[in-house]
Amino acid sequence: MMSTSRLTQLITSLLLIAAAATIVSATDHIVGANRGWNPGINYTLWSKNHTFYVGDFISFRYLKTQYNVIEVNKTGYDNCTLDGAVGNWSSGKDFILLNKSQRYYFICGTGGCFNGMKVTIRVHPLPSPPPSSAVVAASENSNSATAGEFIFNVGLIVLVSVIWLGSGAIW
Repeated sequence: MMSTSRLTQLITSLLLIAAAATIVSATDHIVGANRGWNPGINYTLWSKNHTFYVGDFISFRYLKTQYNVIEVNKTGYDNCTLDGAVGNWSSGKDFILLNKSQRYYFICGTGGCFNGMKVTIRVHPLPSPPPSSAVVAASENSNSATAGEFIFNVGLIVLVSVIWLGSGAIW
């Protein structure tokens, strides 16, 4: 049987690890969702329904023989030109790390931009971590993880901790 102090250590460790694991998870925003990166889709509406944070990914899914993704500046975005091009992807399944808090502009450089294949997003800095007494409540209400992910993370941590403690390891 486990001693009370060891059980308290285990519970405290589990709560801190679960909160940290949940809070730092990034989101992959798939442009156009199940419709992908194709002409005739309202990407302005799509982007308004998402909140982007530093560390998230934006991914584009498309036919690589027909389209591509170019990161441009505002002029390039407004005019569907390659002005200020700073990135070029053409794999058909591109994952782009949003590593700065700024506005990003993406277009299709094969002519699709003129048919609506352009999207701009605003990436926000990561929110400040909550005070330590609110870590558990914040992790349960986090937008970046579902309740199922939270339960899975906690369950996995409990399992690993029980195995760890059962092995006689000292913290």
